[in-house]
Amino acid sequence: MRTFYPFAVNDIEAFKLRLLYLSEKATHFCLLDSNNYPNYPHASINSIVAIDAIEIFCENNNGLSKFQDFQQRHKDWIFGYLSYDLKNEIENLKVVQKSDALAFPLLQFFIPKFIFKFYTNSIEIGVTDDAHIAEFTQLLSQAKTPENMGTPKVSIQKRNTKEDYIATVEKIKSHIRNGDIYEMNFCQEYYATDVEIEPTRTFQKLNNATKAPFASFYKSKDHYLLCSSPERFIKRQNNQLISQPIKGTRKRLADTHLDNKLKNELSTDTKERSENVMIVDLVRNDLSKVAISGSVKVEELCGIYTFEQVHQMISTISCAILNERTFTEITKATFPMGSMTGAPKIAAMQFIEELESFKRGLYSGAIGYITPDGNFDFNVVIRSILYNKKNKYLAIHAGSAITAESDAVKEYDECLLKANAMLQALQ
Repeated sequence: MRTFYPFAVNDIEAFKLRLLYLSEKATHFCLLDSNNYPNYPHASINSIVAIDAIEIFCENNNGLSKFQDFQQRHKDWIFGYLSYDLKNEIENLKVVQKSDALAFPLLQFFIPKFIFKFYTNSIEIGVTDDAHIAEFTQLLSQAKTPENMGTPKVSIQKRNTKEDYIATVEKIKSHIRNGDIYEMNFCQEYYATDVEIEPTRTFQKLNNATKAPFASFYKSKDHYLLCSSPERFIKRQNNQLISQPIKGTRKRLADTHLDNKLKNELSTDTKERSENVMIVDLVRNDLSKVAISGSVKVEELCGIYTFEQVHQMISTISCAILNERTFTEITKATFPMGSMTGAPKIAAMQFIEELESFKRGLYSGAIGYITPDGNFDFNVVIRSILYNKKNKYLAIHAGSAITAESDAVKEYDECLLKANAMLQALQ
């Protein structure tokens, strides 16, 4: 039984940063941070941090079914991630073998020794043994600001040339014209080899620049995720499911008048709205597989939300479910998220498998938490730096939705816009 107690600190944000630095002392660590983003629909805890592992679930084969047993045995808070390539367990796809220097496990969760919930003016610590509070105090005394490595030399390479990208987009558009698919999320990889970074400082820089509502920092031994995602994949709150896909992006400008002009342009752009509506229909179909009949509804269609570096078009879809629906059932019905695949979903995933030159892995997967009573909240792993410290390999991914109306050069530029915050954080 885990109990939560008030935990008094003088400066909440400074304490959160100390916990981030404490991640270097932990084999497993997860920070999920809303950055106090105002007025995000269905927001809950401001931030939550999980430190050290009492028990770990890590699986590369038939993971979702095995995880259901793990979850049933442990009625506790569970933190972890779903890799995009779980799609191969959910759907019967022809898999193309690709190199994977990041080498993240397919599915990983852990039960933490210490949990911290951050609210507006207070913090709680959650432990399974009261003696752990004193143990944490001792651990915290060892937390040090990480050594400043200066500016690391990170030489970013592109997996494909601009010419290759444009040619592939034209190939995707030919499939759309033939009626094979209507829309496909096509992604690029930017990577660096033989690289060493200080992950906590890099994340701090990224998070300060983006202040995304679904930011996350995840560490499992030598694997790191530094994520500035603005997108929720799926949330369960008792008998309700909520999904909030993003389709539609415009950059921010320093000039307020021009910035508002771009924001309004996004709101009325027929191509962007069409992309968003197609994914909304896909999400409605996914949710209907587990929803109570007639309960799926679109709460907001093509809402415009402003973040530090971009404007985004976001829709909110919800449904009612029966109590007995499990996390595994819901995941199999809805994962991967439609905003990162396309429509129809299975056909789009097959073309992604064939046309993308890298293994997505954790990118366009999801990271989040599950509560003891079965509620959960997961983001979409985008706008992220993935880092394997042991292999000294780092990757950034970015994509966009390709439709019949897509301009390949503009789509290429949109990928660069989305990657910009991560690239800047590495400078």
